Amino acid sequence: MTEKQVYEDRYHFTPAENKRFARSNFTKLVHTNSRFEGVNTTLPQTQTIMDGMSVAGVPVEDVLTIVNLKRGWQYITTLNEPLTLTMEKQINKIVAAEDALVPGELRQGQGGLDLGSKEFFEPPLIDEQEEQTFLQKTLANSQTTTTDKALTIMYHNMRQQIFWDGNKRTATLSANKIMIDGGAGLINVPLDKWDTWNELIADYYRTNDMNKIKQWTYDNAIQGLEIRADKKLSANELNEMYKKLKKNEPIRA
Repeated sequence: MTEKQVYEDRYHFTPAENKRFARSNFTKLVHTNSRFEGVNTTLPQTQTIMDGMSVAGVPVEDVLTIVNLKRGWQYITTLNEPLTLTMEKQINKIVAAEDALVPGELRQGQGGLDLGSKEFFEPPLIDEQEEQTFLQKTLANSQTTTTDKALTIMYHNMRQQIFWDGNKRTATLSANKIMIDGGAGLINVPLDKWDTWNELIADYYRTNDMNKIKQWTYDNAIQGLEIRADKKLSANELNEMYKKLKKNEPIRA
C-alpha cells in the first residue's frame, strides 16, 4: 500500500494577512481564473476592466467573466466564517451569473465534459447531503493540513461538477477560501503550466485518483511569501512587501 502523501502548509499567515495578500494579487488571480472560460485578455487589460473601464476588442462575455470573478474574490475575502456548502453556492451564483443554467444551484440532472479525442466524462448525479457531509468531514479532519484540505475540496468539486456551470472557477475560489482561513497562502497555477495542468485534470477525471494532481499542484501552484515561514514581520515590513507585489517587484527573504 502506498503511504499517504503529507502536504505540509508552506506558508504561515494570519487569516487577516492572507486576505491582504489575496487582495494585493486580485488582478493576477482574476487574470488566471478567467482562462477557465477562454478569456485571453492581457494582465493590463484585465486590470482596466476590473477598474470599471472598457477595453476595445474585448467581448462583453469576457468582460462579465472578469467582473464576476473580481466579485467572487471580493466575496471570499470578506467572510470570517469557515467555508460551507451555502457559501459555495453563493460563490457559484456570483462567478457563473451569466453562463450557468441556474447560478448558485446544485446540478440536478446529467452533465458531462469533453476530454478531447472524442472522449467524454460523465460525472455522477449530485446528492446535496453527500456533498455537505464530504465538505464537513474534510474540513473537520484534524489529521490533515489546511493545504491538503483545500486541494482535496478543489479537485473533488471539479470532478463532481456539482454546479451547472462555473465548476472550476467555483472550486478554485472555494479552495482559496480554505487556504485564506488557515493562513496557508493561495492556490494559483501559473499560466505557462496550464497545458500540463489540464492534462492532469483530464487524467484525474478518468481515474478518480487525485494523488498525482494534488502533488503536482503542491509543487507548482501554492503561492505566498517565503519569508512568512521563517519569521514574523512588522506591519511596515508587510506593507512594503505588498507594495512590491503590486508592482511585480521581486520578494526576497
